[in-house]
Amino acid sequence: MILVIVEATTLLLHLQKTYGSLNHHKLQFSLSQIIKEGVDDEVQETITQQVGPNKTRFMSGSSQLEKLEASLGRARSSIREAANVRNKISTHQDPDYVPRGPIYRNPNAFHRSYLEMENLFKIYVYEEGEVPIFHDGPCRSIYSSEGRFIHEMEKGNMYRTRDPDKALVYFLPFSVARMVRYMYVPDSKDRHGMKLAIIDYVNLIAQKHPFWNRSLGADHFMLSCHDWGPFTTSFVPLLFHNSIRVLCNANTSEGFNPSKDSSFPEINLKTSEMSGLGGQPPSSRSTLAFFAGGLHGHIRSLLLNEWKGKDRDVRVYEKLPRGVSYEKMLKGSKFCLCPSGYEVASPRVVEAIYAECIPVLISDGYIPPFSDVLDWKTFSVQVPVKNISDIKNILMSISSRQYLRTQRRVKEVQRHFLVNGPPKRYDVFHMIVHSIWLRRLNIRIQDLLI
Repeated sequence: MILVIVEATTLLLHLQKTYGSLNHHKLQFSLSQIIKEGVDDEVQETITQQVGPNKTRFMSGSSQLEKLEASLGRARSSIREAANVRNKISTHQDPDYVPRGPIYRNPNAFHRSYLEMENLFKIYVYEEGEVPIFHDGPCRSIYSSEGRFIHEMEKGNMYRTRDPDKALVYFLPFSVARMVRYMYVPDSKDRHGMKLAIIDYVNLIAQKHPFWNRSLGADHFMLSCHDWGPFTTSFVPLLFHNSIRVLCNANTSEGFNPSKDSSFPEINLKTSEMSGLGGQPPSSRSTLAFFAGGLHGHIRSLLLNEWKGKDRDVRVYEKLPRGVSYEKMLKGSKFCLCPSGYEVASPRVVEAIYAECIPVLISDGYIPPFSDVLDWKTFSVQVPVKNISDIKNILMSISSRQYLRTQRRVKEVQRHFLVNGPPKRYDVFHMIVHSIWLRRLNIRIQDLLI
């Protein structure tokens, strides 16, 4: 018998304020009390889920799971205590980096949480499954975020444990991008093979290991940057409703639940390494706003219909003129327009951050990456789709002083989106792991006996 308790941990509390009460099948999250910069130790909402008869009692003795949960309990308390510090700079020592400033919702709480993660977090990667569908992924494409993470976990140099009893979370290492490539016939609309692959895989690990059934998947996670990532999880209801889903396509209208799911960035790596970070100084950026891209969903269609070739300040192209460099346009623009395509995520967000161009997010229902830690309104502009026609007025209303402040913050937040090989502390790999760590902090799992 299992008891799963959902905790309102400090760095997730703001999500309830932003997105309202979020419910999902079987596990119901009610994070009712929100405190922006601190949280009382008593502030937590918990629910329980029992599998089996109603009469239960706790196991006697101290199991490995109980020890793990005790360590997480101490970490929660430490983070809550850190959250009460209202400084805009962390009070913790760190040889590499000390979070500071308004780009963080609470720099001290984030730093304490990050240090606790480095000390405690262990991930078990299921070894079942064959390459290329499992244990592999694309590393030089629009789906590189998916492939790079899988490859780093497979290397086992960071956070991975080979002992599943010591793990706090369990990774299901399938690649949706590879499934689409090898199992889907273009334009066939037949995803039955993908469905069977995921169902069979979850059934396999549930039969061979005790951990899926112990938590009903609540301490398991999958990761996908493909548009179909959310849809493929629906083939297994417990995977969709209970597990941690780390998704680029973080769309609340398609079931993305910020209390248990995590948004991570879509990064289009054309080579094995990044290049060309930075851009023109603010005084040399002559273009107010820039976008170039083809028709890809209704939001881009609205943007192109409204602005394509119609304004010298808001330069919107379906196809760049010959001789015009996309990268130079990013580096020479004050604001970079990042409309959603068919799905909400766009690699243009990270491209803008790399070019130190303020990203303008044009979407509905999109949860930006690492929103539980980063305060996106301090380093981006967010424009609802209904206000596309008013983009120029919105951007022109931003004062020079506010622009310079926001652009400086784009440079500050850049470190959290960098792809490094091997990963470096606080880069995108570690931020993805930290987002998973936060979701694991948000639950407690306890073994019970009848």
